[in-house]
Amino acid sequence: MMNFAAHVTDDDRRADARLDPADTEPADALLDDSAGTDDYDSVGTDDHDIAGSADYDGDQFDREDRHSLRRVVGMSTELDDITEVEYRQLLLERVVLVSVWTSGSQVDADNAMAELKLLAETAGSQVLEGLVQRRSKPDAATYIGSGKVAELQEVVAATGADTVICDGELSPAQLRNLEDRVKVKVIDRTMLILDIFAQHAKSVEGKTQVELAQLNYLKQRLRGWGGNLSRQVGGRSSGGVGVGGRGPGETKLETDRRRINHRISQLRAKLREMDVSRATKRAERERNRVPSVAIVGYTNAGKSSLLNRLTGAGVLVEDALFATLDPTTRRSETDDSRVFTLTDTVGFVRHLPHDLVEAFASTLEESASADLLLHVVDGSDPDPFGQISAVRTVLSDIGAATLPELLVINKTDAADPQTLTALRTAHPDAVFVSARTGAGVEELRERLWAGLPRPEIELSALLPYERGDLLNKVHQSGELLQTEHTGEGTRVRARVHPDLAAELADYRTDGTAG
Repeated sequence: MMNFAAHVTDDDRRADARLDPADTEPADALLDDSAGTDDYDSVGTDDHDIAGSADYDGDQFDREDRHSLRRVVGMSTELDDITEVEYRQLLLERVVLVSVWTSGSQVDADNAMAELKLLAETAGSQVLEGLVQRRSKPDAATYIGSGKVAELQEVVAATGADTVICDGELSPAQLRNLEDRVKVKVIDRTMLILDIFAQHAKSVEGKTQVELAQLNYLKQRLRGWGGNLSRQVGGRSSGGVGVGGRGPGETKLETDRRRINHRISQLRAKLREMDVSRATKRAERERNRVPSVAIVGYTNAGKSSLLNRLTGAGVLVEDALFATLDPTTRRSETDDSRVFTLTDTVGFVRHLPHDLVEAFASTLEESASADLLLHVVDGSDPDPFGQISAVRTVLSDIGAATLPELLVINKTDAADPQTLTALRTAHPDAVFVSARTGAGVEELRERLWAGLPRPEIELSALLPYERGDLLNKVHQSGELLQTEHTGEGTRVRARVHPDLAAELADYRTDGTAG
């Protein structure tokens, strides 16, 4: 962060001083200098060198857009007043984390707080302090109890924090009571995750789903600041709010809630229209008998890296939580030319907010309708077993618990050997890979291909050379076991689906009718 600030400041000084172009370094030289720093390690690197390295994750244009700097000349709004200057340069919210430890061990509590810290940093916050309260259950009024609230107020005042983040979903009463006593903004885990989703959503569908989840959350937590939101409006005294305000007697708070409900209805109708397009594409794949594989797992487990390693998709890979929100589907082939699709889905997290599950229902359907789940686990995480449990809980919620699953332990290059040993003991059928180095990826491919659904009917047929279309269909939607070119045509032995078996009935040589 400091390198970034210094870089911008140097540019501002050059612009203000109106330096002669001959006195400045060439653009190429500046690019080379920045390429040598840690913050710009992806700039100025030759594409061929990257493609030949073990760390290559495809051409990630999204990453370049997210990290690039675009400066517009003459747009600076810095002021002379020192207090205003300090305020304008405050880029990160200063936050204090609060958690209630109700069950589990001390290690579980520490892992939960570490994950909350990562979530806060991903949202763009500077974490100053973390407080944990050991209780049998959260306090109904203030979440952490009155004594802990006083301690929290002292910490907020001492650190100069402007936001408190609680590791749980707060009720409207808890939220209001905490804000009234601590005197700074208070948000809970659900709002934090929604904020991250809002920053990372790119597609129209993703933005619509995030807005829907945010409004569902906000609807129950509207509050009036002062008396203006609790006054009745309507008629001439409404100040122009009476028309469309449902007449006298409706409060400003009720008006806002009604408008939110109207917007929610609009967003749901918009998502239903998008569902039609998604369902059409899914039906096309099903009609062509194309097997589908969904890559699921905890957020930041390396799902996108694996997709890039397996298909060269070039989707965004970033060491951040919820870097992927919009599902990406790529076509791939087995070594015997069977076609299948791989879909990178949104990552899961412990206690995934219900509003998010509801809003992202259409996206999560990609996982529920898959023929095989590639369950990716971060082997370097302090609690990989907790990740597996959390993901399987979400899969159960969306109706995907009974689907075939291939467990993939990723990041073995950074994992603790004792943790890997424990994982191998508990999950002997799992595949251990490193998407960064490529270790184990070939074994994963073989296990993935073996896990794809196989056509039901095995047959032998002699296809005339003029019926190359049938041979192509066998390649595309069947499993070709053996081929032999003869004077009469191509003799094949294959496994095919019933509809293709009917088309091959006249050419079968195994004595079985279609």
